[in-house]
Amino acid sequence: MTETELTEINPAVPARNVLEALHAVIDPELGLDIVSLGMVYAVAVVDSQVAIEMTLTTPGCPLHGSIEADVRHCLGQVPGVGDIGVELVWDPPWTPDSMSAEAKRSLGFY
Repeated sequence: MTETELTEINPAVPARNVLEALHAVIDPELGLDIVSLGMVYAVAVVDSQVAIEMTLTTPGCPLHGSIEADVRHCLGQVPGVGDIGVELVWDPPWTPDSMSAEAKRSLGFY
C-alpha cells in the first residue's frame, strides 16, 4: 500500500485527522475510498491551510472534477481546516499495488 506522507507546521488540525476524513471520499468507479485505494500521496497542514497531493487511477479519468470537489467538500467539514489545495500528480503512477490489503480483497485481487 502507498504510504501517505504527513507534514505539519503549526497545524490547526492534525494531518492524521485530515487523512482520516478523506476516507469519506469514494471513487465512484471502484466504490472504495481514495485513501484505501492508495491515491493520497501527501497531506500537509500549515496553520489552517491544507494541501493534498493525490493521484487518480488514470490521467484521463473523467471523474477527476467530481473527486476533487468531494475532497474539498469533505475537508471543508473538518473543524480547523481553512484553505484547501488539491494537486493531482501522475508520478508515481497509480497501480493496484498502491491499495490496502482490504481494498485488494474487496476488489478480488486476492
